Amino acid sequence: MKLLRFGESGSEKPGLLDGDGNIRDLSAHIDDVGGEALSSSSLQSLDELDIASLPIVEGNPRLGPCVAGTGKFICIGLNFSDHAAETGATVPPEPIIFMKATSAIVGPNDDVQIPRGSVATDWEVELGVVIGKTAKYVSEEDALDYVAGYCVCNDVSERDFQAKRSGQWTKGKSCDTFGPTGPWLVTRSEITDPNNLAMWCEVNGHRYQDGSSKTMIYQIPFLVSYLSQFMSLHPGDIISTGTPPGVGLGLRPPTFLKPGDVIELGIEGLGSQRQDVVQG
Repeated sequence: MKLLRFGESGSEKPGLLDGDGNIRDLSAHIDDVGGEALSSSSLQSLDELDIASLPIVEGNPRLGPCVAGTGKFICIGLNFSDHAAETGATVPPEPIIFMKATSAIVGPNDDVQIPRGSVATDWEVELGVVIGKTAKYVSEEDALDYVAGYCVCNDVSERDFQAKRSGQWTKGKSCDTFGPTGPWLVTRSEITDPNNLAMWCEVNGHRYQDGSSKTMIYQIPFLVSYLSQFMSLHPGDIISTGTPPGVGLGLRPPTFLKPGDVIELGIEGLGSQRQDVVQG
């Protein structure tokens, strides 16, 4: 299934995408795409619905973030071998973990705002893992049982804030609109191998990122298990698993976003996003 949320910001309703590309309203069956609705039993119940009987949503509504009530937005740094190489970084002996403020989360096609004082706002297409049930001290073998599905994330980053303003990376990752998420939450059963998906990102029609999740250093089962050793993971939490090469910071000369730019990005099987870049 491809679950989604549609409507104005703060008033989104749950829906799913049918085989013909229509949005179907799920409001009669779940309150939102989050919490208990992400459990295996709930997803199975939704999967058994007669999709043709669900109301079609007319028009072209805004898509909101594909997950509601995200408590933690956990990011993995330098998790693609080819991206680590382009930045000149050493492959980390354990996953680098940082947090992105949940207030950064927006819909997949909402504007990305350049924050005040920014000189180095960058793009990063990333594969998001959405947790479906509470995970604590889980084994790598059982880790995928705790995953509801996958989504596209744009880990928008301000590199000067991240690297030159002291402290942790979080301040360069958490500005408003720095977390476009969606368009869909694609349930785990639809993705045979999340560690072998094509990933791409274009700015103004030029393809800068053209990679694959197969170059991940730490793969998804390991990451879910690893994180669960340090903190409980809860339904709706998102793990953003890193980016392939081609980010602005890695170009020569470095290239960063400016108002008027258009970002387009996507992942095989998970859909695509489009954002206009505006001054914040």
